[in-house]
Amino acid sequence: MEKRVVFKHKTLPYLLLLPQLVITVVFFFLPAGQAMWQSFRMEDPFGLSSTFVGLSNFTELFNSHEYMQSFKTTAVFSLLVAVLGLSISLLLATLADRVVKAASIYKTLLIWPYAVATAVAGVLWLFLFSPSVGVLAVYLNDLGIGWNPRLNSDHAMILVVLASVWKQISYNFLFFLAGLQSIPRSLIEAAAIDGASPLRRFWTIVFPLLSPTTFFLLVINVIYAFFDTFAIIDIMTQGGPGDSTSILVYKVYNAGFKGLDIGSSAAQSVVLMLIVVALTVVQFRFIDRRVNY
Repeated sequence: MEKRVVFKHKTLPYLLLLPQLVITVVFFFLPAGQAMWQSFRMEDPFGLSSTFVGLSNFTELFNSHEYMQSFKTTAVFSLLVAVLGLSISLLLATLADRVVKAASIYKTLLIWPYAVATAVAGVLWLFLFSPSVGVLAVYLNDLGIGWNPRLNSDHAMILVVLASVWKQISYNFLFFLAGLQSIPRSLIEAAAIDGASPLRRFWTIVFPLLSPTTFFLLVINVIYAFFDTFAIIDIMTQGGPGDSTSILVYKVYNAGFKGLDIGSSAAQSVVLMLIVVALTVVQFRFIDRRVNY
């Protein structure tokens, strides 16, 4: 028989939801509302005076070539981080799921990077690929590759993508491994008996059954690439060389904390919020249709 929980007190469900609702209102709705209010105003850096300017902040943004270029930079960066992060994590989870001897050791080693703070991950990769003292950078120079992310924009983008993907692999790995272990072995064994190759079994049985996990991780990785990679970019490249690695969230920081232009920074944060909301809606509206639950 199906058991249902019945709340005898009408206010109890709301009391149970109250802590989460308070956190959501205080840390999301109030800051979002304040950012929208500030985006229509021009304020001095100390917040002592404020003038209503309407859509001037938004007009100035979309007339800026540098800001429009950051859309392309963000799109390329987010796509690389999401695709590479999910692909590598799925490959590692598939290989780890097949290991019999010392499986727990391999899984533990693959999970470790998730315990590293984002800023620390940026420092580690910056040290490895530093043009002057980096071990891997020196090796690349010995191979005839003039590696220098401080001067070469392509090298800088590769470096921040590598660090961002490495930091997120462990998170993706955990979910993919859990998804793989929940797939009934009888289905895979039946396909093997029918003569299906390992690759065919993966694409026709395993991957479709992993679609809910993949869809969830796709949403998480896009949000991660838009927001949580700020520390990596700030430590490794500071958005340079030029603006080649200056994604939208870093432009918000530059305008507000370095340029002290509160109105422009608020307008950029509103645009970024709308983009992320739109991407999430599109993912749930169209990609979710291809998910097999």
